[in-house]
Amino acid sequence: MSEGRKSNHGHHGMSSYGFSRALPDGLEGLTDLALDLRWTWSHFCDRLWQQLDPEAWERSGNPYLILQSVPLSRLEEAARDTRLKEDLRNWLVQRQRYLDDPGWYGHDDAHARIRGIAYLSMEFGLGEALPIYSGGLGILAGDHLKASSDLGVNLVGVGLLYQQGYFRQSLGRDAWQVEAYPYNDPVSLPLVPVQQDDGGWLRIRLELPGRSLLLRAWQAQVGKVTLYLLDSNDPLNNPRDRGITANLYPAAQEQRLMQEIVLGVGGWRLLETLGLDIDVCHLNEGHAAFAVVARARRFMATTGASFPAALSATRAGNVFTTHTPVEAAFDRFDTALIRPYARYLSQMVKVPEEELLGLGRKNPANQYEPFNMAYLALRGCGFVNGVSRLHSRVSRRIFQDLFPNWPPAEVPVHSITNGVHVPSWDSQHADALWTKLCGKGRWVGTMEEVCPLFTQISDKELWEFRVAQRNSLVHYVRRRLVRQFQEHGEAEEMVQQAQHVLDPNALTLGFARRFTSYKRPTLLLYSRERLVQLLSDPKRPVQLIVAGKAHPKDDEGKRLVQAMAQFAQTPQCCERVVFLEDYEMGVAQELVAGVDVWINTPRRPWEACGTSGMKVLVNGGLNLSERDGWWAEAYAPEVGWAIGDGEDHDEAGWDQVEADQLQDILEREIVPEFYARDRQGVPTGWVGRIRASMSRLTPEFSSNRMVREYVDRAYVPAAEAYRRRAANNAKLAREVLDWKQKLADNWHGLRFGRQETARLGDAWQVEVEVYLGDLDPSWVSVELYADGGEATSRRIRMQRKAALSGLVNAHLYCGTAPATRPVTHYTPRIVPFHSDAAIPLEASQIFWRP
Repeated sequence: MSEGRKSNHGHHGMSSYGFSRALPDGLEGLTDLALDLRWTWSHFCDRLWQQLDPEAWERSGNPYLILQSVPLSRLEEAARDTRLKEDLRNWLVQRQRYLDDPGWYGHDDAHARIRGIAYLSMEFGLGEALPIYSGGLGILAGDHLKASSDLGVNLVGVGLLYQQGYFRQSLGRDAWQVEAYPYNDPVSLPLVPVQQDDGGWLRIRLELPGRSLLLRAWQAQVGKVTLYLLDSNDPLNNPRDRGITANLYPAAQEQRLMQEIVLGVGGWRLLETLGLDIDVCHLNEGHAAFAVVARARRFMATTGASFPAALSATRAGNVFTTHTPVEAAFDRFDTALIRPYARYLSQMVKVPEEELLGLGRKNPANQYEPFNMAYLALRGCGFVNGVSRLHSRVSRRIFQDLFPNWPPAEVPVHSITNGVHVPSWDSQHADALWTKLCGKGRWVGTMEEVCPLFTQISDKELWEFRVAQRNSLVHYVRRRLVRQFQEHGEAEEMVQQAQHVLDPNALTLGFARRFTSYKRPTLLLYSRERLVQLLSDPKRPVQLIVAGKAHPKDDEGKRLVQAMAQFAQTPQCCERVVFLEDYEMGVAQELVAGVDVWINTPRRPWEACGTSGMKVLVNGGLNLSERDGWWAEAYAPEVGWAIGDGEDHDEAGWDQVEADQLQDILEREIVPEFYARDRQGVPTGWVGRIRASMSRLTPEFSSNRMVREYVDRAYVPAAEAYRRRAANNAKLAREVLDWKQKLADNWHGLRFGRQETARLGDAWQVEVEVYLGDLDPSWVSVELYADGGEATSRRIRMQRKAALSGLVNAHLYCGTAPATRPVTHYTPRIVPFHSDAAIPLEASQIFWRP
């Protein structure tokens, strides 16, 4: 049950938690600007926040904090600045024009028929001012919201508000990682409480075993998109429950389970309470999978359908994106831990406890098998996708056991490759260049015209753009390193030295990400002597900027951090190598803008996608990466460099092989090309590579493309399928459920009879007798199948020709297959068929001719 209902969701104007301030005449619009997280990617009013409080702007990047803390006298002074007030009026007009623009999404009738899309994620990386993210998954979610806003997609986000969020990193004297957990003070965050109609704070109540849990609701505005966040730190909860949303990805399994119940069940209850009509529910990873149960419960309450029928209806409108490259990384909960909560959930949807638990098990009947959130998500959704082509193939192997006897290529995991929200990651230099070439609306349309426009810019101008980017990065690193040393109490000599590290004209390599063993962050150090020699070459200097965190429980990751940080401190490298502490979005934005080459060294195929290298594209940076994740499909010799051979390797010594490749490419290709200059000092070969990378890859690996692909391939079909199944009191959903039950009851009666094959020109004619038992012929499809992986598999539907005389429900089926392959490659099989069902996602039976 829920308390209250709010009528004005998605609009500002309400007082924030603990902060309300009257602004001088002419500055009233500042609150709206400060509470709209569009400032994380649209920088038209950055100058204003810098002018009001330069130090707070540099340290926090949070306009809302500045608005709270700046003295009234400073605001009054700003209100007397006629130019500033005129700029403010213009900014507010621009913002309103942006909010009113229906965008790409709003100009399509198919999109208009989607009443709403809910995007549920455990973390959202929108900016450092709202620290509720740890890394790639959260930043991807934040970019998804931002691109949805730019495109006008009718989407709301749902997540959790953490009291501490992820940790902040510093390094001890021995370069060992030290974690700090600063409190996320809601007063200073760009959020407002969600209100009830009568003005009270909206709370969601969950009835859990032995207690009630109250969840406070907050909202953040992300341009046209609203993000709703739940937190359990309500004074009326018991002390243990108040800590459910204390921090992101806790080690305690019960706290983690409770977070996922809050996100899935509480998140869906929040959407109900707000009165939002949602056709599509998008689960960003399996953490949110309990939403499929909560959504089905709501459908039961409104239609009177049973839980199986409700799940049959609602799963058609659910989308599941998996980001996990190894099965062991899925969230699992032991039966003893989850059983009390499963009892609560099963009572909520009126089914036996074991039936509900079976949705999260590989073998639903195995009572001792842990509950897997990814299995629940897959069994509760109508569309499943991985986040790159390679990751989708990996995911099909991971989920293979749920679809026994199906070829791996047909396991139902689609591919939608991640992208990055380009306006969030381009520098001011890059923004000016792209605006000059492509106009201001380049990231809100379909971008077909972007590539040809790059022929209009000269090599000299493109190179000068890159020089300016690198120069800005070097000066940023110096300022940050000075502050880093000062905060550690280092000697003045070191502080002075930090002001002169790096060379604005040297080839600059960047390596920044989560430090964990599969990412092999120390692969560069395998041949330490060669690396030192490369870095210390006075004629062709090379420098390296490194940043990254290890998970607090990952001691091996911390050892890797220590190794890289200690290398940066060695006397022969300290002016050429810098390790920046506390890798956050602000650091990332500076690095991806200025580095010449972004290095990524995961162990294939463990990088599901990896979006960090995408962020350098708009800024003219190039990639040197393992052929894993997105780079496996993006790489071409003219746009960057790759290590590895495009295959998976687990043999001993392979890391050394690729470490040698990495050094070879740097020494023999990258460094010589960077320093091969024409008479004007321009490295024309290098610039040509920049031009190809920027023009070809930036649009393709943007969240603009990604979100449009989700809309067209997932959201529109899901919304239409859900509406069909829900119509007429879920008539179609009940029919699909009945069809599935009849398949399950009668599948054992199938068998094949005689088969005959003949060559007719360039085709094979195949006839086979099929005995269907008690199954209606319209419920199945008889096919010829030839395996060959994703690229060369053939699936040919056979036609039912005639009933076999004197036999019951036996038929002759005929099919024609190309004779480009031997006839022995083709095998008859029987699979379920229903025009409104996703096969094999919803019915995984398959019968092969022996």
